[in-house]
Amino acid sequence: MSQTKTTKRLVFWCRSLARSAGVLAVLAAPVAKAETLADALVAAYKTSGLLEQNRALLRAADEDVATAVAALRPILNYSASLTRDFGDSRSFTTLGGQTVNNLEASNGTIGLAASLLLYDGGATSLGVDAAKETVLATRQQLISLEQTVLLRAVSAYLNVIAAREFVSLRQNNLRLLTQELRAAQDRFEVGEVTRTDVAQAEASLAEARSGLATAQGDLLQAEEEYRNVVGNAPGNLSAPPSLPRLETNVETARARAIQTHPDLRAAQHLVAVAELNIMRAEAALKPSVSAVGSLGYTENFGNSNFTRSGQIGVELGGPIYRGGGLSAAIRSAIASRDAQRGNLIEVRKQVSQDVGSAYASLAAQRASLQSSEERIRAARIAFEGVREEATLGARTTLDVLDAEQELLDAETSRISDQANLYVAAYAVLQATGRLTAQDLSLGVQQYDPNAYYDLVKDAPVPSSTQGQKLDRVLRALQKQ
Repeated sequence: MSQTKTTKRLVFWCRSLARSAGVLAVLAAPVAKAETLADALVAAYKTSGLLEQNRALLRAADEDVATAVAALRPILNYSASLTRDFGDSRSFTTLGGQTVNNLEASNGTIGLAASLLLYDGGATSLGVDAAKETVLATRQQLISLEQTVLLRAVSAYLNVIAAREFVSLRQNNLRLLTQELRAAQDRFEVGEVTRTDVAQAEASLAEARSGLATAQGDLLQAEEEYRNVVGNAPGNLSAPPSLPRLETNVETARARAIQTHPDLRAAQHLVAVAELNIMRAEAALKPSVSAVGSLGYTENFGNSNFTRSGQIGVELGGPIYRGGGLSAAIRSAIASRDAQRGNLIEVRKQVSQDVGSAYASLAAQRASLQSSEERIRAARIAFEGVREEATLGARTTLDVLDAEQELLDAETSRISDQANLYVAAYAVLQATGRLTAQDLSLGVQQYDPNAYYDLVKDAPVPSSTQGQKLDRVLRALQKQ
């Protein structure tokens, strides 16, 4: 008897140690850090090829300013040539004799030519202004694309969370229906239900398996979208934070969006570009004045002959008749300006509509989520009641399955409504122009459009200090 007690104690202590070791192992195991929505937005901002593409297009627009500025500066060109003349000539004298001369000779020429635009009716200066307005428009377009990228990341994040919850819900439903089938089979064995009840349970179980397979496929698609947008596979995603703070008054939000939305600002800058292009086209009718100068040196290598030359002067020129081309260019510029004005009107209307639609969608999603909560509460009570009644013989197996399906549909709707509510809230931010890395205070080094522009706006030459700094920036960009 004593030996038996000792054995039981040893078993007890071994089991206790095993449980303690298991707890310690769990505590010592590294806990994977949950990925937050902010982490996903930061990753999307860093890895977006669309943003990289349009940042490069913005830098190209910056260089257009440098090109326009360069046209106002002196232009200096060089030329050099080396020629070899060869041949013979024959001449006759008055006494009937003849002379043959060898014409071989080598010549070298070096020349420099310089010109400086003094006046062209302001066309070149207007070109600089137009290029600057184009840069400002391109910056706003980049901000608009940034909003698109971030909203897509929000949607991808929440879709993965929702898809995982769908899979979990379907798995639980499958387990429950498996238990329902077993119960139906047991009741059939004792004669409480018919074969029809068992077949209905089997059909519901097969449908649940199909639903689970569909949910798992949707999850794989959601994860692929996440990987594409964010740049990495989704890990352990934490629940989304509280909804972003939004303007409570729709009209206030609409007025703010009309003033600050990047789409609207881009359209305004494009109207300014079109206005400047009209003035440039009109300036093409005016004369142009340039200061010119040249230096030349030619030397004959066969003898000591050489030539030095120089020239300096002022050139005046202008159009007299070009077949109506200049007038057509002016009319074309005016038509383009009118088109941009029309576009500005449409963009303003679209921004206003987007704000109203975004707030309407948000309100609808809130109401839908509240309805889903009420539906779940009622469906759960109904399911529990029907199942209890079925055990007493007052309900059929089909009634239980229908009640369970209603509860599953209600819980599915709530998952969708929760995800859609978050997407709708962030869509409001996009509609009002506030879905940017700066507005969201994302912990990421934001792209500074002024940095590159400040380096190139004065058209630096490679040998200058600014040009060397620009080369370093370009090399750094190529490594990214």
